[in-house]
Amino acid sequence: MRSLQPSLKENKRYLLIRGKNLKKNIESSLLSLVGVLGFSKACPTPIKGGKDWVIISVNREALNEVRASFALWADKIEVLRVSGTLKGLKKK
Repeated sequence: MRSLQPSLKENKRYLLIRGKNLKKNIESSLLSLVGVLGFSKACPTPIKGGKDWVIISVNREALNEVRASFALWADKIEVLRVSGTLKGLKKK
């Protein structure tokens, strides 16, 4: 099976997020604001994580909705950095 051409692939953005109980809060905040359809459009995928931080990848077109859902959530979910590559995310 052939791989997709680069122009057909989804463009991802990587977010460095800090907060408490992130696995549950990320999913709940996205589902409450953008719903199931928006959640599937954003396609949040955890890449790496620690005790109170996580790096997730989201679809580029849904980045504004993802950030808005984190800002409106009752528990504090803070987006520290957004980058197009993992290497760029780790620089600072």
